[in-house]
Amino acid sequence: MAKFEIKMPKLGESITEGTIMSWTVKVGDTVNENDTLFEVNTAKVSAEIPSPVSGKVLEILFNVGDTVSIGIVVAIIDIGGDESGESQPAPKVPETTNNQPAGNSIETPAPQNQIQSQVSKTDSDKWYSPVVLQKAREAGISNEELDHISGTGFAGRISKKDIEIYIAQKQEKTSQPVVAKEKEVATPVQTQKQEETVSQIPVSGDDVIIEMDVVRRTIADRMVQSKKTSAHVTTIIEVDVTKLVHWREQHKDEFKKREGISLTFMPAITEAASKALIDFPRVNASVDGHRIIEKKHINIGIAVSLDDGNLIVPVIKDVDNLNLNGIALSIEALAKKARQNKLTLNDIQGGTFSITNYGSFKNIIATPIINQPEVAVLGVGYIQKKPSVIETSDGDVIGIRHKIYLSLSFDHRIIDGALGGMFLKRIADYLENWNQ
Repeated sequence: MAKFEIKMPKLGESITEGTIMSWTVKVGDTVNENDTLFEVNTAKVSAEIPSPVSGKVLEILFNVGDTVSIGIVVAIIDIGGDESGESQPAPKVPETTNNQPAGNSIETPAPQNQIQSQVSKTDSDKWYSPVVLQKAREAGISNEELDHISGTGFAGRISKKDIEIYIAQKQEKTSQPVVAKEKEVATPVQTQKQEETVSQIPVSGDDVIIEMDVVRRTIADRMVQSKKTSAHVTTIIEVDVTKLVHWREQHKDEFKKREGISLTFMPAITEAASKALIDFPRVNASVDGHRIIEKKHINIGIAVSLDDGNLIVPVIKDVDNLNLNGIALSIEALAKKARQNKLTLNDIQGGTFSITNYGSFKNIIATPIINQPEVAVLGVGYIQKKPSVIETSDGDVIGIRHKIYLSLSFDHRIIDGALGGMFLKRIADYLENWNQ
């Protein structure tokens, strides 16, 4: 029989692993091409993985809850043919180097004895995932030592987090004498490498150490990368949104009855940003070396705060082709999918500009970080009532107005202060003169 290996697929840039949430097949089942095999959850999306072939499920190598690196075999399907026929190539293990960003890893074939240990039990009759085995080998941990580590995964198995914590604790116990001994002969380069691997943060007995989950690690890495990539500048403007506030007050009940969702200020702000991007296409762009790529489509990402404290930015495609109702329904649908962990890869890709609404927490001003590879992000503050000077035909008077601060962080590599300021002022003009 001929065997076909089902590998953990790559579900987006910078994604290096996925967690199996459910299997829709079991060993012995017959599947057709494009039948769903399993559901996987990554740092950004959930996705149903279809079978690329038709055949019979011979083996399922991972259980629900297991986290698997991209490229690792998760199941084997018998696709028929001669028993003497060659099987598909051995699985490849992704390997990330310091010179290559995560998500664009180079795959190298794993040795045959390594593959055998990945798809079967060890000599001690305990089963370990390929990720755990790989990390154990890199840290010089034997199978015998591995057998004595307590696991928190499915059926007591050792998870990736378990092995990482164990390795960190082991290194912490042995690092002090090693560092002291090497200091006498270490070259400047060696000392620098030591400092990169040994934590410099003092930890007391009362401190709580919390390992970042996959989403938080991804956010942390992307934020640092963005600050290193773009020359961030932030400009701020105060906007009189009294007309918009009154308009919403008049239409929110009717809108709720008609559309079934609440009318917030975000659709209006998103529409204003879309119009301004049409007026200033340089802001709807990306940078590739010394090339400026102005995007044809206006795809606006709306930051959504999740219940676990993390953040994700689903994208509304071709916002300039939507009316206010369409924008409102799109924002509501994507936010709901994000909080239910049902976003697809298409929902989070292709953004050309982003908006983050920290005003929902009654914050008034912030300096947001650009979502790469975009070149600008709009921050929306809290709307406040303020005494304000109003110019009338009879002279200046003081009245109560609804005011909001908008902040624009932009990439100074291609957007100068004048362009950034004009773009933000154009958004303000659309909101101050709101008329639907």
